[in-house]
Amino acid sequence: MAGRLNDNEVAQEMNKMVAFIKQEALEKAREIKLKADEEFNIEKGKLVRQETVAIEAFFQKKLKQAEVQRKMQSNLINKNRLRVLQARQTVLNDVFAEAKSRLRTITDDKAGYSALLKGLVLQGLYKLMEPKVTVQCRAEDNDLVRTAIAEAVKEYTSEVKLKTEVVIDEANPLPATSAGGVVLSAVEGRIRTANTLESRLELLEELMLPEIRMQLFGPSPNRKFYT
Repeated sequence: MAGRLNDNEVAQEMNKMVAFIKQEALEKAREIKLKADEEFNIEKGKLVRQETVAIEAFFQKKLKQAEVQRKMQSNLINKNRLRVLQARQTVLNDVFAEAKSRLRTITDDKAGYSALLKGLVLQGLYKLMEPKVTVQCRAEDNDLVRTAIAEAVKEYTSEVKLKTEVVIDEANPLPATSAGGVVLSAVEGRIRTANTLESRLELLEELMLPEIRMQLFGPSPNRKFYT
């Protein structure tokens, strides 16, 4: 009967259909795999971005916490350091106040005070180097200062080979509240040098402050070098 396929032809047609179906299946499988890979990569990218943002946020949070803690520690250290400095300054103030309160005891030793007055006058003469000098002192020290002036002028003249006239300004003595010492002036008072016991103590405080601090508090932990 015309138009009928024999077995071989049927088998060939079947093979063609199977190959076609198989090819369609492979292409469909590739499409599914490509789409799945694409969706996987998209989802993976989302997850990576989400985790990256979460990690960055966590890191920033920890960083801020660490910075806050560091500032708190720094403030605490600064406050403690300030307390220590204030306490040390209080001790120094007490030491200087005690030293100042004892200045008046220096004049109790007449021999020692007389020698000190001579040294203070002589130092003032060397500093001024003027032919005429006026000395102010406490009224109660006038006699001691006259003797000190005579001795100081003699030594000054011998050393520098210059003459100088030194007089006491009895009309303007140092106040009775002064601990002692002298103030020398020249050129009608335009040049002055204070050698009172108070001024000498203030100078000593300034010069000896580093050594006093060392003796009272020891070396500073923030200092690397000492001269």
